[in-house]
Amino acid sequence: MKKKWIFLCVMLLLLTGCSAGTKKLRFGAAGLGGVYHIFADTFANVLSTENNDFQIDVKTTAGSAANLRLLSEGYIQLAVAQADLLHDAWNGDGNFADRKTYQGYGAVAALYTEACQIVVREDSSIISMDDLLGKTVSIGEEESGTEQNAGKILAASGLTDQMLTEVNLNYTDAAEQLKDGRIDAFFCTAGVETTVISELAKQCGVRLLSLDEKTLNKLTRSYDFYSEYLIPAGTYEGQEEETRTLGVKAVLLASDRLSSAQVKEITKTLFDNKEKVQYALPVDISLDETAALEGITIPFHKGAAAYYEDCGVALEDVTEKGSK
Repeated sequence: MKKKWIFLCVMLLLLTGCSAGTKKLRFGAAGLGGVYHIFADTFANVLSTENNDFQIDVKTTAGSAANLRLLSEGYIQLAVAQADLLHDAWNGDGNFADRKTYQGYGAVAALYTEACQIVVREDSSIISMDDLLGKTVSIGEEESGTEQNAGKILAASGLTDQMLTEVNLNYTDAAEQLKDGRIDAFFCTAGVETTVISELAKQCGVRLLSLDEKTLNKLTRSYDFYSEYLIPAGTYEGQEEETRTLGVKAVLLASDRLSSAQVKEITKTLFDNKEKVQYALPVDISLDETAALEGITIPFHKGAAAYYEDCGVALEDVTEKGSK
């Protein structure tokens, strides 16, 4: 019996030793089928293939807000989040004003720009934001990035919640209800081309509303994480005109619990394999070392900062942070 116990202990030590160098990381994505999840699955595979020291477990989450909370609490070590929610969570503003700040992580890279899209039926009489007066509009799921974007855009356009009926729907339900005439419009913040809008355009025809100059200027001047974004004509079936709207970056984040060396390696792997990552994504990813700094208002992780400095890219006013 004693020999059997010794044998089991030795085997356990051997097995532990074989995997001692492997770092198991949990990667917060978002819902299945979304661009965040596609990116997380793709990059997790690249990272594990290129570096045997990493083993990645991609976690399906509720999205940006959940990812920021889970990162802050230490449950996940990598995540993607929308830059405006990231800013608010870090500083305790906006949707996070009545909660504690969510910190304990740093930025790695801005990945691509998500567009704030306002969708109506093609046969609708709604041509501009003003035409939403008195209409029923989905502003996205509760506590979502889309809801936050919708609130800011409506307010900047002079439309209060008393001037229209707001409902909280996910994109799939919003598209279905728009097709059936149960709502008049819906907001969708996502990488372009967005699958749910593409499919809806084939079924009933859609129109995207442009934001006017005054609204765009007010929002881009007030918030560093917003930029003007042009959706080209022909992006969706039947879309004959270019659409002017807001863009906000999707940002890769790393926990402070990861060392500088680990995050530097993660950052290097991302840029060294940008073609592989781009090939798997339905959106154009902004993977060059300069564009990767745009739209980020929180500090970079020290490991990511070290990578950029090696590349000769200045972080300017954005400070680095994280574990040593």
